[in-house]
Amino acid sequence: MESELEVYVPDLSTVLRGTVSRLIKQGFLRGKIVLHSAILRELEKEARSGLASGITGLEEVATLRDLEKEGLIKLEVYEGKERDVDEAVRELAKKLNAILVTGDRVQSLVSSSMGIKVFFAGEFRPLKLKFEEYFDKDTMSIHLKEGDVPKAKKGRPGEWEMVPVSDEILTAKDLEEMALEIIEAARSRKDAYIEVDKPGTTVVQLGKYRIVITRPPLSDGWEITAVRPVAKLKLEDYDLPEKLIKRLDERAEGILIAGSPGAGKTTFAQALAEYYAERGRIVKTIESPRDMALPSTITQYSKEHSSLRELYAILLLSRPDYTIFDEMRTDEDFKLYSDLRMAGIGMVGVVHATTPIDAVQRLIGRVELGMIPSIVDTVIFIDSGSVAKVYELQMTVKLPTGLREADLARPVVEVRNFLTGELEYEIYTWGEQTMVIPVKRVMSRGAEKLQQMITRILPEATSVEIRDNTVIVTIPRWASKNVLRKAKKLKKLEGKLGMKLKLRYSEE
Repeated sequence: MESELEVYVPDLSTVLRGTVSRLIKQGFLRGKIVLHSAILRELEKEARSGLASGITGLEEVATLRDLEKEGLIKLEVYEGKERDVDEAVRELAKKLNAILVTGDRVQSLVSSSMGIKVFFAGEFRPLKLKFEEYFDKDTMSIHLKEGDVPKAKKGRPGEWEMVPVSDEILTAKDLEEMALEIIEAARSRKDAYIEVDKPGTTVVQLGKYRIVITRPPLSDGWEITAVRPVAKLKLEDYDLPEKLIKRLDERAEGILIAGSPGAGKTTFAQALAEYYAERGRIVKTIESPRDMALPSTITQYSKEHSSLRELYAILLLSRPDYTIFDEMRTDEDFKLYSDLRMAGIGMVGVVHATTPIDAVQRLIGRVELGMIPSIVDTVIFIDSGSVAKVYELQMTVKLPTGLREADLARPVVEVRNFLTGELEYEIYTWGEQTMVIPVKRVMSRGAEKLQQMITRILPEATSVEIRDNTVIVTIPRWASKNVLRKAKKLKKLEGKLGMKLKLRYSEE
């Protein structure tokens, strides 16, 4: 008889996660399921706002109706007043002397303290989700789009190819089912987060997978992109020069890790974070989403679940030695990086850039020119998973390369190749403009012109080189007598150039 049936009242968490239908199918719940109408109103509200969570929940209610038709349960909806959903569910369970079904630890504790019987569902983790079937050991990411075959990017950073992994054309229904399965898993697993859930888009970090789900009206159809790191490297695996390791240990406190998408920036940042943590440094990260696989000693903060102002306050209070800021894009991101760096916290920022100098240029206009070397002292450029170039930034006052008038000396940011010490770029203001000058190109053009000017006076000159506003002229030793005769002309040329001339003799 119906009066003898056990009565269960599920809360919102179990409906959103698909827990109720799963427990029924597994035989744990048999009897009457009573849904509070407050849950349905909340699900409708979310679904109409375009949130995937609302759609997931309504799909679960539809599944419960199907299970009722199969005779596995009886399903009722209790009409109650508009109020807080969790409170409404607790009062209903108490009124019916029913068992409250929840996967929420707080809800379980509150309900138990009120004398309500509780079935705590705990964490559910299926062996394998549908989208995971498209991954193998060489897969970096999968790309599933409505109306197209499933495709995968296989290989490693810098050496990959896009290949179809099935001949089956995906439908909107296929992708919607996969998306709902992902969202249900994300709500029930401890190693998962729903980072973003907005009309048309959902971003999930599910274990090692970073998943982006888009749907109409944002996109022209359903699409799922899942990315997985193919390798977890230690800093030692990069075979870095000892000079660079020493700088990372002792001097570098404002670091930019730059590279094109998929080059391996985050993998390197992850290795650097672990390197610092292993040496007893306190390391924290700011991520969006939290997709770095890091040891528990490193706290990972999500930019999506807190304001940048709150993150700034938290990090100032907790005082880490280093903060890894993954995927810096907006003005607010760069401002937070700069503010924390100026507060004395070591910062490692990850930015998209197609060339090493592009990473430095991302700061121009966001940071005062004179402050750039105080905020960023080291730029590490990653290409095809390896460290391709390292820049060191320094501030000096000098006459910029290529200029001749001494009174044009000004503050200049020097960008040098850290490993060779060679000056590659100069950054300075000229009027209201900020100039980023490739020194090699200027010196090459200048040397060519100087070669013509000097050979008019010293035809014997074999080479002309510019070094730090000094022109080094090489001539054979046998031509030294000509120098004395041309001394006045050379002195006049020095004044015209605004640069010193230095002669170097060869034995030719």
